[in-house]
Amino acid sequence: MARLLARALDLLLPPECPCCADPVSDQGLFCAACFGAITWITPPLCACCGLPLAAAALGGAAGLCAACRRRRPRFAAARAAWLYDAGARRVILPFKHADRPELAGLAAPFLARAGAELLARAELLVPVPLHRRRLFARRYNQAALLARALGRLAGVPVLADALARPRPTPSLDGKSAAERATLLAGAIAVRPRRGARLSGRRVLLVDDVLTSGATAEACADALLAVGAGAVDVLAAARVPDPRTRPWRAAATRGGLAAGAEDNNVTRKGVTA
Repeated sequence: MARLLARALDLLLPPECPCCADPVSDQGLFCAACFGAITWITPPLCACCGLPLAAAALGGAAGLCAACRRRRPRFAAARAAWLYDAGARRVILPFKHADRPELAGLAAPFLARAGAELLARAELLVPVPLHRRRLFARRYNQAALLARALGRLAGVPVLADALARPRPTPSLDGKSAAERATLLAGAIAVRPRRGARLSGRRVLLVDDVLTSGATAEACADALLAVGAGAVDVLAAARVPDPRTRPWRAAATRGGLAAGAEDNNVTRKGVTA
């Protein structure tokens, strides 16, 4: 019956690519051109921040990028599905700014593949919070929608209101590490009634885009301060560190083509 209803819906509303509206075979799939335009982050990666490496040897014995060798971030590990380039922006920008919340469901399986190891050990999913003014303007928190979609796929509980953003922050683009830390000081906090749920738990922080990592570190600081056991980070896309240009050789366009329709997500991760 469900299949018949789905086919009837396809007749009434023919499936189309969520990026360009070209016809596709099934609901929720990219067309070949848009799928091929996305740059997928693939190994070798920094074992900590997930930055693509041009060669595994560049990570050294610990498998770390140069930045993580200099200073480990407050989170334990970070992963992302896509490079934040023109292809990914065609998904992320409408999701954030054009009232397209349904794109969370399309992106979630790709996040689940990229973060399978992190999902397998996660005990709680927590989205990066929005300040109330931005939430009012946007009407939804895109990170929370991603977290809920991932929670449904992987069977991991979601604590959508664990974090709050009591004051707004300006753009962090072009800011130094010290400037970012100053701007984010006191900007993210754990809601008092949620501290007990977080204590001792391994938390997977979910966001749409990982840029400098400053916001993720501020969230990790807040979570660890109330007793979270550890914090990992999973994002739909990440902006590479412009100082480490060799990442480009480790990212592939259409690199998951064979798995474009692979939604084999189990309760604690993604099947191979």
